[in-house]
Amino acid sequence: MSSVDPRHSVLPEWLRKSLDGLYLVSGWLAGLFLIAIFLIMLALSAGRPLGIDVPAGDDFASWCMAATAFLGLAHTFRSGEMIRVGLLIERIKGPMRQVMEVVALAIGTAAVIYFAWYAVDMTRTSFRFNDLSQGVIAVPLWIPQLGFCGGLVILAIAFVDELVHVLFGGMPRYEKPAPETAEEVIERAIQSGA
Repeated sequence: MSSVDPRHSVLPEWLRKSLDGLYLVSGWLAGLFLIAIFLIMLALSAGRPLGIDVPAGDDFASWCMAATAFLGLAHTFRSGEMIRVGLLIERIKGPMRQVMEVVALAIGTAAVIYFAWYAVDMTRTSFRFNDLSQGVIAVPLWIPQLGFCGGLVILAIAFVDELVHVLFGGMPRYEKPAPETAEEVIERAIQSGA
């Protein structure tokens, strides 16, 4: 496997931009669901002293939490912000490291596709049987499950995208190059919120 520019993609430019846009939109949706959690929790907290009840507020907040968590995965993965344990891979240099990256990505891709497959099946089954939530407001369960299964499908696409990139000799785009100066270390710490 030959090493190419990490930004180089074997995909056509329109497809590369579409996939990057998909990951960005997924991250934005996760952020919107996070704002929804804040608003629901604010309404629940402010409503109590005023005697205002928000029906099924806890249910909606928990569904938004699931959507936030799963829709944010692909963007986090592609941005290199996902926690990754690379104790073994980081010690390997040269072509063997590329092979190990492919193996790790292949295992991760298989696991995420498996998880996404069954999440989609669960959502499809909920739709087919018209499953309803058990809370105060009966909501068809496939609606809140869309954030969960959609996030997993987008994460599976991101893993396949990265696997193809690394298989064709690219360096993993989720891996940031090591900082060269003390200023870079500080800047990354500030950006990551550490």
